[in-house]
Amino acid sequence: MKAYSLEFRKKIIKAYEQGDTSVRKVAQRFDVSKAFVQKILKQKQTTGHIQPKKQGGSLKSVLHSSPDKLV
Repeated sequence: MKAYSLEFRKKIIKAYEQGDTSVRKVAQRFDVSKAFVQKILKQKQTTGHIQPKKQGGSLKSVLHSSPDKLV
């Protein structure tokens, strides 16, 4: 799944900061999870920005690095 755009994140933050509303109501309004809204609010508070973080890649098996031991 692709990360939400920066513009979409800004709209969510703006909606929360403008009104007397709850995280749950903002999440319902933008059709995202409550946890996502909480996550970007916390990210803005701690880092000062709301850029999407790099998505993780696949993990390699521990056994991948030692094929000789398997034989």
